[in-house]
Amino acid sequence: MSGAIRKERDVGTIRVAGRDALFEPFRIKGVQFANRILRSSMGGRTACYDGTVSPAWRHFEKKFAKTGVAGIISATIDIDEKRLSPLEYPKLSDDHFIAPLRAGVKEVQQLGCRCIIQLGDPGGRTQTSLFSQKADTQATSANFDLMYGYRNRTIPMTTGEVEREVEKFVQAARRVRDIGADGLEITASKGYVIHQFLNPVTNRRRDRYGGSLYKRFQLLGEIVTGVRQIIGRDFLFGIRFPAEDHNYAPINLRLPIVFPRRDYWFGNMLDQNLIYAKELERLGTNYLHVDSGFGFSNPKGNPRDYLYDGIRLFANSIRHLNTKATITAIIVNPIPTAIARHTLGYGWKFKPAANADYARAFKQNPSIPVISNGGFQRQDVIENALAARKCDMIARAAVACKSRPSQNLRLGPERVRQSPHLLQSMLEPVGSAGARVLRAQPFPVAGRDGAADYRLSGTTDDGENAVSA
Repeated sequence: MSGAIRKERDVGTIRVAGRDALFEPFRIKGVQFANRILRSSMGGRTACYDGTVSPAWRHFEKKFAKTGVAGIISATIDIDEKRLSPLEYPKLSDDHFIAPLRAGVKEVQQLGCRCIIQLGDPGGRTQTSLFSQKADTQATSANFDLMYGYRNRTIPMTTGEVEREVEKFVQAARRVRDIGADGLEITASKGYVIHQFLNPVTNRRRDRYGGSLYKRFQLLGEIVTGVRQIIGRDFLFGIRFPAEDHNYAPINLRLPIVFPRRDYWFGNMLDQNLIYAKELERLGTNYLHVDSGFGFSNPKGNPRDYLYDGIRLFANSIRHLNTKATITAIIVNPIPTAIARHTLGYGWKFKPAANADYARAFKQNPSIPVISNGGFQRQDVIENALAARKCDMIARAAVACKSRPSQNLRLGPERVRQSPHLLQSMLEPVGSAGARVLRAQPFPVAGRDGAADYRLSGTTDDGENAVSA
């Protein structure tokens, strides 16, 4: 939180420092954010099958911008021409995707909201496709993973393919700047391809991209270097980065088993990732967006109760793709929900501010700004994390996204800056102590006779249900 913490006063059961820390402005690399709340990376099926964003994407992002949130981090936009993860998510693998994204970003910015485009590539952890394809097997090394990726096994990328992966990220970053976004974020987390290179279980290479702690960083280092060169030193550039991998969660089977066992069970831990973070700072990264866990979704990065019904629906939707997907669907369907939650759902539970303590470690060493993600649902939890300087900003999925237009929503972001309690007024008191929680309502979809209809789709980065148009 910028500035000294001033004399405290009570707001219900919440201790706040003068003007709420949530509403203190914050600047990163010349980009001014009106408050400390970001809408984290989330989305729905809001693009065409080729990856071109539809009007639904624009309306979806604008709905959140109107709440007064300081900025929006887009859903992970894929940089690969062939991979789809998931279906009907945006792509930025070619210049023809620029214009539709530019139009949507401009409308978000006109509402006083910053827009950061997140780029990524799932590689061998691609979860969905219209048809099974070899491109979805490309990864660091040959592996079997029961939980993540629909293909039976992954195949190692050649050195040339890895070099082309770097170029894909570089050119996609150029397109982000051409779009006119306020910043760029690359995900080196969530078990996506960069994370696969960092993790000692999935990276068993013996070329310059693997074999040691520092060589496993080579791909990310080359991407950051190339991206910074093409977007310039003045453009906001962050990395979504894992604090720890927690390979043991969720319950899973990965083959082959690697040694030492510490690597197999835990992957990279905090001390190792802090080394990487220092190098990211040296290479010109402006901020870190900290989460944890290996794979999307997982109980460390997405702290919530186990969504077994959603797992079943997803398994059935991809069972046609290959043998592993079919067997997975056969296994999960007959298990009663109560049993599944205590077996397959082991380790899944909600934890407030799940990664805030990790974020503090990154904020202290190195010293670049840090965004924390995961478990930020109560205002007192958010306030405490900011006041304790565990992080500079927080990212969460559902920021007061009301189901019907309200007086507060119509006031818009300018009113948020004039009255720092606008977002606070959207909080609903819950619990015996009267603490407040940031709670999203169902997202409106056009219904019969002009009435509001509602549907929920997917999940988010911070453990809440995602809403999509």
